[in-house]
Amino acid sequence: MKELQEKIEEYGTVLPGNVLKVDAFLNHQVDPVLMKHMGEEFAKLFADAGITKIWTVESSGIAPAVMTGLAMNVPVIFARKHKSLTLKDDLYTASVYSYTKQTTNQISISKKYVSPDDKVLLIDDFLANGQALEGMLQIAQAAGVDVAGAGIVIEKTFQPGGQKLREQGLRIESLAKVSSLANGKAEFED
Repeated sequence: MKELQEKIEEYGTVLPGNVLKVDAFLNHQVDPVLMKHMGEEFAKLFADAGITKIWTVESSGIAPAVMTGLAMNVPVIFARKHKSLTLKDDLYTASVYSYTKQTTNQISISKKYVSPDDKVLLIDDFLANGQALEGMLQIAQAAGVDVAGAGIVIEKTFQPGGQKLREQGLRIESLAKVSSLANGKAEFED
């Protein structure tokens, strides 16, 4: 997606440890026009997949997931990372390690909003090592739902997550594929 690549080139910052900081438009300040376009692109890519719900992990996946849900006219569920007084029973859970935060979180989705008839599209802001997607896949397996695939805003193809998950049979559609962050600059795959 050219528009996304241009935003990464203009506003993205490469930090030590192969971290791409995109908080100017994606995961702190949000560009709603870009989010709308990304949601429409994911909706096109998965138009024939029979999606009934979209899942993401809070918080950076919420904006692109909601725009995709709007474009597809389906509900969006975000897996919560933090305990809540209103969300504490009857949960599907999984542990997810965050590479950028270097912490492990327990993510949870209420059983109330999940049906075995669901066909789920997973949406996430980044795919590097695949931990967030693996956590959502664990929840999907426990819930007995069908996962149609994953829509990723930015995939770091030089890290193993995408390849590993594709080898397991997961369909992954990434809007921007970053092949390198060497020399402080994002390089893209075609």
